[in-house]
Amino acid sequence: MVAAVDIDGRAAQLGINWSEINLDSIHLPPRDDFGIASDDEAVYHEDQSEFDTGFGNIIVVDHLPVVTREKYEKLEGVVKKIYNQLGVIRENGLWMPVDPDTELTLGYCFIEFNTAQEAQNAKEKTHGYKLDKSHIFDVNKFDDFDRLMNVKEEWEPPQASFYVPAENYQKWLTDEKARDQLVIRHGADTEVYWNDPRQKMPEPVHKRPYWTESYVQWSPLGTYLVTLHKQGAAVWGGADTFTRLMRYQHSMVKLVDFSPGEKYLVTYHSQEPSNPRDASKVEVKVFDVRTGRMMRDFKGSADEFSIGGLGGVAGASWPVFRWAGGNDDKYFAKLSKNTISVYETETFSLIDKKSMKVDNVVDICWSPTDSILSLFVPEQGGGNQPAKVCCSNPIPSKVELRQKNLFSVSDCKMYWQSSGEYLAVKVDRYTKTKKSIYSGFELFRIKERDIPIEVLELDNKNDKIIAFAWEPKGHRFAVIHGDQPRPDVSFYTMKTAQNTGRVSKLATLKAKQANALFWSPTGKYIILAGLKGFNGQLEFFNVDELETMATAEHFMATEIEWDPTGRYVATAVTSVHEMENGFTIWSFNGNLLYRTLKDHFFQLAWRPRPPSFLTAEKEEEIAKNLKKYSKKYEAEDQDVSLLLSEQDREKRKALKEEWEKWVMQWKSLYEEEKLARQNLRDGEVSDVEEDEYEAKEVEFEDVIDVTEEIVQESM
Repeated sequence: MVAAVDIDGRAAQLGINWSEINLDSIHLPPRDDFGIASDDEAVYHEDQSEFDTGFGNIIVVDHLPVVTREKYEKLEGVVKKIYNQLGVIRENGLWMPVDPDTELTLGYCFIEFNTAQEAQNAKEKTHGYKLDKSHIFDVNKFDDFDRLMNVKEEWEPPQASFYVPAENYQKWLTDEKARDQLVIRHGADTEVYWNDPRQKMPEPVHKRPYWTESYVQWSPLGTYLVTLHKQGAAVWGGADTFTRLMRYQHSMVKLVDFSPGEKYLVTYHSQEPSNPRDASKVEVKVFDVRTGRMMRDFKGSADEFSIGGLGGVAGASWPVFRWAGGNDDKYFAKLSKNTISVYETETFSLIDKKSMKVDNVVDICWSPTDSILSLFVPEQGGGNQPAKVCCSNPIPSKVELRQKNLFSVSDCKMYWQSSGEYLAVKVDRYTKTKKSIYSGFELFRIKERDIPIEVLELDNKNDKIIAFAWEPKGHRFAVIHGDQPRPDVSFYTMKTAQNTGRVSKLATLKAKQANALFWSPTGKYIILAGLKGFNGQLEFFNVDELETMATAEHFMATEIEWDPTGRYVATAVTSVHEMENGFTIWSFNGNLLYRTLKDHFFQLAWRPRPPSFLTAEKEEEIAKNLKKYSKKYEAEDQDVSLLLSEQDREKRKALKEEWEKWVMQWKSLYEEEKLARQNLRDGEVSDVEEDEYEAKEVEFEDVIDVTEEIVQESM
């Protein structure tokens, strides 16, 4: 199809009637497109890159043992066992040549994988592999032989190539208006916007239909956007172009997760068993984000991946791996039955080549900033052996830092504060009669000597705890507790000016329509939200002043997410509801800025920002002198406000002019048809001037009701 050509106009010039032509009967000569580019050309070339038809997916493994035909199958099985862990070997994809005279193998074999990426990974992982003392693998790709055989005998100097600077993938952080980006999915489309509250609307950045087959996810520092496809995952980057940077082969991938520093991407796939009584098969791969190289894969049944975690698919927990605190991406842990396995990413092998044995462990959490691992072990032996929460340093010495035994425990949830200073453990305990449960908190002060622990019980310890949340970058936390539909909300602090080592309550807000807590990323402000059954009730609360800034409602809201700067917050109604799908942007203090409706709305996610390079002292200085800095932006806001006002005036003026033009058109038509109207009435003038009318005023009287009342005269 050539969109630039007016086909209908050209056909009319040539006297061709399209309705009489069967387009399916027209065939171009083979290999001749007459210069007409196909719409499928881009797809074709992309498919070619996905499925390489050359020999890039074949490796040659040398220095194998030379064996007889009797031991051929055994050696073949050993080789397959090694390489099946590194990729999928195609059917009849392993060939080990045999000398027809001696009937001995020749000491090498060819292995064909599904993809060139798997072949490259197999080469890197097994080159130099020691099968035994006498046989150390020498692995090369088949393409390398072809390249080496075609080397010219005479040396030629390499051609100079000019430096072409790559796109700055952090450019979006330099936006002159200091705006943030967000991505949304609705229908078949995925769109990236600038949040532009000054203009009272989002500014489109990039739109693409069918960009992902599942969902999209930003990387933790906002550098990449990952999309999911049948063949695997892909990452994209940029401020507005969103160029594809890398693809990761993992068929039917369902979930992805980044390491905190964005160096690694974890992909997850599960396959339902043919026998319903069997567990699903799970495969997890870890890729280097920049190179696309698969660093390691983990395979097993869903039961092996189903301990701990916040959620998942097919019975397996997600995320499977818990990354150690900080952004260095050096360590991650995997929880299995009675085992905690800690891996280092230099070789992707176990630390000290062994896992930690912890009987009955069910959950683990890393500190967000340090290599401190907290774990929970429930009661054992019918309550004879108490539950326990431990804090340990598994790197490198596996030292236990603190342990707390807990009795009559039903369940525990661990919550790390974002700076790693505190760990809150919500403990659900049975009463003496075992007929009911009450809750309290064990608060660990991680940074203090010997890690002291405080016990916090609510004023009414029988209150059900509905939600808990730490203040980011602060020392306060909020708790929703009590009975629905109007529970209480309490605020606590881990230190005050009078007492820095004792938890104390700041305030309790009675009877709030809230079941979820959303702190601003910068602290100080919090949204008390009533989702689901509360139909989107919102209360914007200032914790410093302990006062409500605003109350509002986003009817049927299902999602709430602060932007990374804490200036704006988005509420959304996703497609779980059939009506009012879309999102609304609010200011931090509860002013509604704008609303955008989108049918079949699935997802909204703000683009994260990397940590600020400013020191705490510099940030404090800026906060103190905010009025000085804000003058510039207040002037810009005023200019924008004036521009918007001028635009509104121009818009109203244009509407008025359009209306007056429309009225004049009808008046002109009315005058043109005056003679025709007179002729239709046999010469009678049908248009009577206004002053020829006689106005009469007529009064009507109507009795609405009659009431008879007898009044007795007083004597």
